[in-house]
Amino acid sequence: MTKIIIVLLVLVQSVWAQSIQSGGAIQVSFQGIPAAEQQRLNASYSVSSSGHIRMWQIGTLKASGLSVNQLAVKIENAYKAAEIYTDPTVQIIADSSDTITQQLVTVGGHVKAPGDRPYQRNMTLFQAVMASGGPTAFGAVNRVTVFRNGKQAVYDMNRSEHKLIKVFPGDTINVPQKNWRGQ
Repeated sequence: MTKIIIVLLVLVQSVWAQSIQSGGAIQVSFQGIPAAEQQRLNASYSVSSSGHIRMWQIGTLKASGLSVNQLAVKIENAYKAAEIYTDPTVQIIADSSDTITQQLVTVGGHVKAPGDRPYQRNMTLFQAVMASGGPTAFGAVNRVTVFRNGKQAVYDMNRSEHKLIKVFPGDTINVPQKNWRGQ
């Protein structure tokens, strides 16, 4: 019985002691938040060379040197302090060898938060645009352009079948400005 307890203590200590390294990557999983937002936040995040990660709505957090549990608590507290979530639960897996490669979709143009977004399996055009905060008041959702492998296609997101177009890692999506007719 004591051997089992010792093994469990060693396992718990090794998980607690695993620290996050600059230039590595972490896998973040959220519980206790809306499912649509879990899809946005549950992803791999690169730890910059300065030791920081960038999280949706709370910005940049120092991650290097912290244990995975310390960073999880720091993220939970940041979302609570910003009054975004009341009771999030965060789980982090660190990989200092950087074997976790984050796949991204770039969304630009007239969206509320342009930039790279973590790619989720079976991600749709609508989900990618909404992951960037959705279109601004000046965004023309009837002429959204997807650039893939040197080719481009234009979609009308007012049509439900176009909202369901699959996007892939490396795609660039542009929401143009409305024209003089408001389209």
